[in-house]
Amino acid sequence: MLVGKISDSLFLLFLLIIQSETERPPDNYKPSALDDPPSSTAPTTVATTLPPTLPPTLPPTTPEPPDPDDFLGPQKCLKKKLTRASCDLMFCPPWQRCSERKCAYKPPYLCPSKGVKSVCGLDHRKYRSYCQVMSLSYNRKEPIMSHFGSDCKENILKFESSLSSDRGVVRISLPDGSGNREDLLVCHELWDMAAANTACREHRHSLGAASADSVAFSSLTASGNHKLPSRCVSVRCQGYEMSLAECEIYDKVNINTMVAAVTCYKEPPKDCGFSCANGKCISLNQTCDGVDDCGDRSDEMCCKKCRNGAFRCKMGVCLHKEAVGDKQIDCLDGEDESAKHVTESTAHEYQTPKPAEYVSRKNETTVFREQMESEMFCGIPNKDVIDNGEQHRGGRVKRVVGGIPAKPTQIQWQIALQENRRIDCGGAYIGGCWVLTAAHCVRMNPSVFQVKFSLWKKHGPQSTTDIVPVKEIIIHPRYVAGTYENDIALVKLKELPFQEKCLEDNPAVRPVCVPWSTELFQPNHTCSISGWGRTTEGKSAQVLLWANVSLIAGCEKYYGHRFRHGMMCAGDLDGSVDSCQGDSGGPLVCEDELGVSYLWGIVSWGERCGQPGFPGVYTQVAHYFEWIRLHTGWTAVTRFNL
Repeated sequence: MLVGKISDSLFLLFLLIIQSETERPPDNYKPSALDDPPSSTAPTTVATTLPPTLPPTLPPTTPEPPDPDDFLGPQKCLKKKLTRASCDLMFCPPWQRCSERKCAYKPPYLCPSKGVKSVCGLDHRKYRSYCQVMSLSYNRKEPIMSHFGSDCKENILKFESSLSSDRGVVRISLPDGSGNREDLLVCHELWDMAAANTACREHRHSLGAASADSVAFSSLTASGNHKLPSRCVSVRCQGYEMSLAECEIYDKVNINTMVAAVTCYKEPPKDCGFSCANGKCISLNQTCDGVDDCGDRSDEMCCKKCRNGAFRCKMGVCLHKEAVGDKQIDCLDGEDESAKHVTESTAHEYQTPKPAEYVSRKNETTVFREQMESEMFCGIPNKDVIDNGEQHRGGRVKRVVGGIPAKPTQIQWQIALQENRRIDCGGAYIGGCWVLTAAHCVRMNPSVFQVKFSLWKKHGPQSTTDIVPVKEIIIHPRYVAGTYENDIALVKLKELPFQEKCLEDNPAVRPVCVPWSTELFQPNHTCSISGWGRTTEGKSAQVLLWANVSLIAGCEKYYGHRFRHGMMCAGDLDGSVDSCQGDSGGPLVCEDELGVSYLWGIVSWGERCGQPGFPGVYTQVAHYFEWIRLHTGWTAVTRFNL
């Protein structure tokens, strides 16, 4: 699998490859291939004597300044000024999609339309769904939503809100669905900075609130104001809303003690513990508490741990404690909805009011996500498929540096790339008519290649095996054969006659998901590799083998200047598990907390097979998400992004 394995007696000399005027020349020390990949751009190897391998000398690094406290950090993350729009760390809402690592406006017509409620706008128009009206609001940069309903004529009263000039008491006029509306105050129980920011933004304070306050209702009535409403509603906002009408609104109740108030942000406080990405200043103890105090969520994006019972995703994002087990995925890997965190105690610890009288915005969002998710078929193997008894017989299978034989239909996205009856490389099926492999495995002559699906024995098909010809090969335009930079290629399959698909329905074939974020899986996460590569005895495997490996951070210290942008490492530093020659182009697959599998890496190169201190080097697929999406389209490559 690993194309750049360097033997003790061989070393690849300097090779000048001119691809553009700005291309960097290869380094003197760089990967080489022992199994001669069939790429027309493969470097010419020259035998020479290699001196003993020495640990790479790395340039001195400037020490990072200390983190501001025990919760916020690290500094490397904070410098990026990440916000809720940074889809490397968070899902975009259904009315946006992740593009160039930022959540961007999505046209309203792309919002799902089944099982949703219509919405009346402040402009008297009827909108098909909450998603659609939110999409238009983001595009126009102004609030549009009034209330759920279908009668939106001009004579129908719309949502209004106000803030009292003296104490900042929040008051809303909520339509009742029959053409009238009721004046209400906001209960203080769920009132926080995320909601306070929304209330202030609605009244043209672009940086939101300075504080979320509460006022004793008795003090308001004692001052002679007897025209105040006697009932209130609880409001829960996420922080992205432009109006309280867009937030979750719970049933109205009689006011007992306190009501919500707000002080809008006008100037920075004297003690600015944290500078938000939008320029707002908040105190340090407001960070990493799961509440969007900044208004752009930058205070929750880089956290070592969370305050006040908030939940920390592995990516470093703190979620509100009520986000755990609410049936809406917030962590990219689904950790907040995984069984180990959704316990009975979690479900009953936080008694949030249940919306009954008013349509739930959160439920509507969940419906949108479920509809989009239903159009995705990647990352979940078909467990009902039968292995058809084609089990391995005979003596013990020789292992690929710690690998074991797979079952005949176990790894359903694994493909074998055959060139002129020879299989030297693997790959991964990502859906539709597309396969991903390493650039060094292919050349610009698709007619000599075939893709074999559901292959177990390297030299013998089984009943579920499907062989598909190749229509087109797309090598990354910045692939450098001498250094294996951008070692990635798309293989497009030929369509079936008179059909728009490229292979017959096969229960033993499933696509693997393409990750859009380089933060989805963290170092030390256990993933799997597979292929027909050479065993520790140097012989090619006869059946598909697989093994677990760990993601390894800081690969520069093992390979020095040979390790480039877009590469990653996995394996074991003791060399007990690794990929090997003949596995090139094959998949490194990682599974999230909900059991969905992603193509995290493509086998590229390394230094010998299972060499201690030199883990395997892989092409990091998420780094090339935009390039993959450009050629394959949206539907084949991402989750919650259609």
